[in-house]
Amino acid sequence: MARTVIDVDDALLAEAAEIFGTKTKVATVNAALEDVVKRRKREAFFNRLVEGRLPDLTGPVDRPEAPEAAPDEHPVPAVRDKAA
Repeated sequence: MARTVIDVDDALLAEAAEIFGTKTKVATVNAALEDVVKRRKREAFFNRLVEGRLPDLTGPVDRPEAPEAAPDEHPVPAVRDKAA
């Protein structure tokens, strides 16, 4: 995480901390940043939905083939039963 020095409105920071239930300035700023990013992404998705710019999801969905699982490089040894 980068360390940044910024001037913040103390009243807005206190109000945001109350809204998010955070106790530190760092937690409050991070919660506010996360909130605004999520809100903008939801808004963009909603706008695409309203404008009809989403793919047609009424038919079958083509799924890419799953990649083959690589062999385990570090296999876990079997646990032996102590009673045996």
